[in-house]
Amino acid sequence: MPDPLSEVLALADARCVISGGFRTGGEFAVRYEVDAQVKLDAVVGGSCWLVVDDGPPVRIAAGEAVVLNGITTMVLCSDPRLRPVDATGPTAESSPVAQLRAGGDVAILGGHVDLDPAAAALITSALPAVTHVRASSPEAGEMRRLLERIVEETAAARPGASFAADQLAQLLLLEVLRAGLRQDALTQPGSLGLLADPQLLPAVTLMHADPARDWGLADLAAAAGMSRSHFAHRFREVSGRPPLTYLAHWRIRLAERALRDSDTTVAALARRLGYASESSFSHAFTRITGTSPSRHRRRAAARTPLPAGRAGPGTGARRPTGAA
Repeated sequence: MPDPLSEVLALADARCVISGGFRTGGEFAVRYEVDAQVKLDAVVGGSCWLVVDDGPPVRIAAGEAVVLNGITTMVLCSDPRLRPVDATGPTAESSPVAQLRAGGDVAILGGHVDLDPAAAALITSALPAVTHVRASSPEAGEMRRLLERIVEETAAARPGASFAADQLAQLLLLEVLRAGLRQDALTQPGSLGLLADPQLLPAVTLMHADPARDWGLADLAAAAGMSRSHFAHRFREVSGRPPLTYLAHWRIRLAERALRDSDTTVAALARRLGYASESSFSHAFTRITGTSPSRHRRRAAARTPLPAGRAGPGTGARRPTGAA
């Protein structure tokens, strides 16, 4: 049975793509415009400073990574006092790791996380603006191995290297999120916060395992080992929603995916998710999403990407490589 974090990642269709990087040395300060809601940057060698949206500088050492959420600009530099230049020229080369300066000892890989817009909030709502995964974290060793493998794959240009790098990037994203949960770095209410709360997690696991069941507050509170009032207060504090409202939204997120990825009828889907009738399901779906199930299915079909090699505007084609 999938665990809740795996289900959240799958439902949000989270896909980490390594989009580029650079190697440099000496003094440098490069500013980037961030065009993704969730961005990942990792230091493969050396160390540097990160400054986001004019916030306080964060030092990142080899084997460490940061996840940026909702950031518009970022600066990678050797010294925060240097005046940054905009990322142009060599950083837009076709090589996965562009060489900005020969012989440099600082190497940085950058990527972004593609998310299904309908379910993106499952990931983004609880993430802080910057999550820093330090080398001292239990996940750091595995992250370092994944980073080394990504560099090896992209540098050797072996057959399937791009595919391998993307799969390794998925595991890298997972390790970063695990580290964030372990560090209790989630400062905003949201779904991820539930997964970091050992008392609430058993109740969340029950709802995810059997979303169609008519769960009562007493059942969920008992799973968490709390009184109903304490459980309801704690759940809302961590997730931003009452428990049964969370369950209703989780059902609709599951319904959105089923309507997009399968040809199951609305009536069958209503029964599968525990609704008494097709009309009650349609009413709940419309109230939460702002559109009817049938209209959602038509819109999802219209957004279906073209086959590989025929990507058109807005179909999720990769950003230019080299942009960290």
